[in-house]
Amino acid sequence: MLESLQKVLQIPELKKKISFTLLMLVVCRIGGFIPVPGINGEVAVSYFKNVTGGGQNLFQLVDIFSGGAFSQMTVIALGVIPYISASIIMQMGMALWPQLQREMKENPEQGRRKMNRYTRFLTVGLSILQASMYAKYALQMNLSSQGIIAPELAEATMFGFPLLYYLIFITTMTTGTVFLMWIGEQITEKGIGNGMSLIITVGIVSSLPSAIGLIIQKLNLDSQVAGQMNFASVLVIVGVFVAVTMGTILVIQGTRRIPLQYARRIVGNRESQGGSSYIPLKVNYAGVIPVIFASSFLMFGSTLGQFVGKGNWFGDMMAMLTPGRGLYMFLFVALIIFFTYFWTATQFRPDQIASDMKKSGAFIPGVRQGRPTQEYLEQAMSRITLIGAIFLALIAILPNIIGSFLEIPQTISYFFGGTALLILVGVVLDTMKQVESHLLMKRYDGFMKKGRIRGR
Repeated sequence: MLESLQKVLQIPELKKKISFTLLMLVVCRIGGFIPVPGINGEVAVSYFKNVTGGGQNLFQLVDIFSGGAFSQMTVIALGVIPYISASIIMQMGMALWPQLQREMKENPEQGRRKMNRYTRFLTVGLSILQASMYAKYALQMNLSSQGIIAPELAEATMFGFPLLYYLIFITTMTTGTVFLMWIGEQITEKGIGNGMSLIITVGIVSSLPSAIGLIIQKLNLDSQVAGQMNFASVLVIVGVFVAVTMGTILVIQGTRRIPLQYARRIVGNRESQGGSSYIPLKVNYAGVIPVIFASSFLMFGSTLGQFVGKGNWFGDMMAMLTPGRGLYMFLFVALIIFFTYFWTATQFRPDQIASDMKKSGAFIPGVRQGRPTQEYLEQAMSRITLIGAIFLALIAILPNIIGSFLEIPQTISYFFGGTALLILVGVVLDTMKQVESHLLMKRYDGFMKKGRIRGR
């Protein structure tokens, strides 16, 4: 491993990309400690803990994804969830927007720029919506726990409305989300890995110390009285941690090899013998994108429902989407399967593969070139995508089911065996593959000499 890191440092371009990525991620974490002007983050965290019995089950996934910034009401409290929600809406809208589809095919670069511009505008709109509801919820919190909002800010009213407070709160949090969006795009363009996924991953990793501390607290090692957890539960958590890690690697790196053959060709005065190869179709072509999309989609709706409160149809409906409940689990699985197919359909191009195969003289044994090859690839990808999607969904929800059965706190089960770990492992694998690609281009071995990352 140390030898591989030395090789990384010997490549100026790769070294620059990694340094830039790390610097941007450090900036993201700094934003997690800057409170919104006039907000006392310590009092806010205490409020969340008190109303949930100390477990911070309220907005729990959102807080894990933001690295604790959400409960402290910092400038990046909303995280990248509004951006991901906007991306989902735009990706689905593109399927209903023939003009943008045509532009993406005729001029991909221009179409991508237009898509990104619309996504940014929509991100700002969703951020303003979520920040305004969070501001209203914070006012209600301040009534129960005085000190969350500075009195000077809360009492500065205009026509009986705290306009200055809302203006500062909404502007600050929206700006924080836009800043994270810019950092994510910069990492994707100039750094290494997917910027938005890495920002989420850093937030998850920053929650590791608190999760470990909670385990120690639940074990109650300083007293002879039995704690809420025992060592058997810890062993189960460790076993689930290993199983989810291995399962994630298998489902992301697994491939089905479609055999290829090449017709005999005349090169100059010689006859070139036909060779054989294969097309590696990934079992899970979308990686952990479906899990990120599904989690963000549900979190955005449920947080809005929490802000609105009960007593109305929207709040009552969103209240049923509490993480861990049956309806939440069902929708989570359905959305993972849907987004797996949706992402694969938008990114996998069997028509392009069939066309390239025909130009190079390659064919699948028993399948004619052209349209039959395209249909064969579509059917094959559809079948293996179903297997990958179901397996991915099971990995995502099984630890939570086990945690509920063993009465393990959700903060621990989410981190060490659920959605958070699934995203963490998937993003690390994707980033390692990109680093390895740079190493191989410079004729170096990758991180794994004997068991190099497969699935390419």
